[in-house]
Amino acid sequence: MGKLLWQPSEQRIKASNMYRFMNVINERYDRNFMEYEALYRWSIENIPDFWASLWDFAGVIASAPYEQVIDDLNKMPGAKWFTEARLNFAENLLRYRDDRLALVFKSEAQEAVYLTYAELYREVSRLAKALKQAGVQAGDRVVGFMPNMPQAIIAMLAATSMGAVWSSCSPDFGIKGVLDRFGQIRPRVLFTADGYSFKGKQLDSLERIGTILKQLPSIEKVVVVPYTQVDPDISGVPNAVMFNDFIAPEPDPDIEFEQLPFDHPLYVMYSSGTTGLPKCMVQCAGGILIHHLKELMLHTDLKREDRIFYFTTCGWMMWNWLTSSLAVGATVVLFDGNPFHPHPGALWEMAQNEKLTVFGTSAGYIAALQNAGVKPGQTYDLTSLRALLSTGSPLSIEGFDFIYSDVKSDLQLASISGGTDLNGCFALGNPMGPVYAGELQCRGLAMKVEAYDENGRPVIGKQGELVCSKPFPSMPIYFWDDPDGTKYHSAYFDVYPNVWRHGDFIMINDHGGVTIYGRSDATLNPGGVRIGTAEIYRLVEQIEEVEDSVVVGQNWKNDVRVILFVKMAQGCRLTDDIRNKILRMIRENASPRHMPKKIISVPAVPYTLNMKKVELAVKKMIEGKPVLNRDALSNPDVLEFYGNLKELQED
Repeated sequence: MGKLLWQPSEQRIKASNMYRFMNVINERYDRNFMEYEALYRWSIENIPDFWASLWDFAGVIASAPYEQVIDDLNKMPGAKWFTEARLNFAENLLRYRDDRLALVFKSEAQEAVYLTYAELYREVSRLAKALKQAGVQAGDRVVGFMPNMPQAIIAMLAATSMGAVWSSCSPDFGIKGVLDRFGQIRPRVLFTADGYSFKGKQLDSLERIGTILKQLPSIEKVVVVPYTQVDPDISGVPNAVMFNDFIAPEPDPDIEFEQLPFDHPLYVMYSSGTTGLPKCMVQCAGGILIHHLKELMLHTDLKREDRIFYFTTCGWMMWNWLTSSLAVGATVVLFDGNPFHPHPGALWEMAQNEKLTVFGTSAGYIAALQNAGVKPGQTYDLTSLRALLSTGSPLSIEGFDFIYSDVKSDLQLASISGGTDLNGCFALGNPMGPVYAGELQCRGLAMKVEAYDENGRPVIGKQGELVCSKPFPSMPIYFWDDPDGTKYHSAYFDVYPNVWRHGDFIMINDHGGVTIYGRSDATLNPGGVRIGTAEIYRLVEQIEEVEDSVVVGQNWKNDVRVILFVKMAQGCRLTDDIRNKILRMIRENASPRHMPKKIISVPAVPYTLNMKKVELAVKKMIEGKPVLNRDALSNPDVLEFYGNLKELQED
């Protein structure tokens, strides 16, 4: 067990949605649960009762009731959830239509924009009418190539209000990256802004859109939002119309929310695409809605009075997750731009000014703050902030310590982990429980998450494969262009039949906390002992001369040797003294097996567009294998450095 960093007060526990929900379960099922772990055990042993109770607790809006919660608890994939229910995703997110703030939008280049729930409803209603007049029907695909701005959410809600399927990419995707995604699903309408902001620069999107459209013949209409320019020239974009010219002129038409089955398609999400063409995962409206309501209301303790922010783009699932906060009636805060522009405290200044209560970001951003010497708690008034969420990669123990020492001491730090595949989490926060350094607080309610050893048996207190051995409603309903389900099955179910294998290497502790050790396909196996890459990163991050690193296993003489690549901090170079400092840090704080056989200086570490290190791409490069779809990377050019390195041909 890690060091205890925070414990919620009795008052805070009893004011939480989780506590209130636990009492609902106690009353409804004659139980006497007093703490989370007992509630969790009940939820995985009584999965239909849990989801039925959550449906009522969250107030899911449906025009027809469900007949049964799940048709077969032992069928994975393929179980049917909430059969016969009819509902609309957008209607649930637009249940509030008052003058409370729905959206706050802040960008690098512009003053904050504010939209109330009443204004959001009006904008969605006008756009939904325009889409209907353009011939969009249920099941059609509508896509966004958008910055993280209100019009992206408005377009998503308008499309899903009529049962169209939404998919989005952020504008920093390259042309091939966009075509690899949208080209597979053949959308009819594309929403874009004329450009976006990054590090003080205004970057154009319209030229790329013109090129993309030449290879995307299914697009019948391109709706352009002026953002970086007041009156952008759209003459070079076929079938283009300005957003304000497209939207219906009526001031306040009612939205005709199409009532659809629980498993009607809602989103197409994409795998990272670093090992081949991105997989297109189709997720259903009811499953995403109820899963997000569980995570937001119970695990994040989100309420109407909250202001929630997540540093994300429209190309990352955290955008979809954040947007569902509208169903709770909270204020959703959006940001477009570089988080260190015009200064490293930019997001914390926004947190102060907008009185954020929930601040979400990535572990990479937290590490960058540490490296930059930023101390938000000393500089900004963070009185309102009660929870900080971190995901994208494992948050190091030092990252935990940094939050409590330099951001705020009385704060729930929820390191969360899941995936695009389920548009949610396997392990995440618990507002009723303590925070221990390096640990995710708990497994998600009704998620039967286990760690499997090499024999496929669940283990506690030992590292193993993250699996989920019972179905959950946000599982993809199918993969696009996968009629017999082969792609879907091979993605999760080939290793353990009827059990979801996620691809993470984890340990579940005896008190229910979870430690993530990195991707299981990137684990290192020197001498046949499995080592998670996160164990090495957390130690290397403490070396001030090292700015970033990536570690891989190299097949060498019938074994695997650990190779550590380091990007040195500005003004530093990799000397023998620094090599020895790194080795000493790893040997003393991990084990001799963790020590790299080679430490090599590199100009940069490759990342996906969602800021995840791509260890597998580096491994392929050092093995001389091709790396496909480099457009999925934010900095693909750096990969060339890793090929044909002399040092890797020697002992």
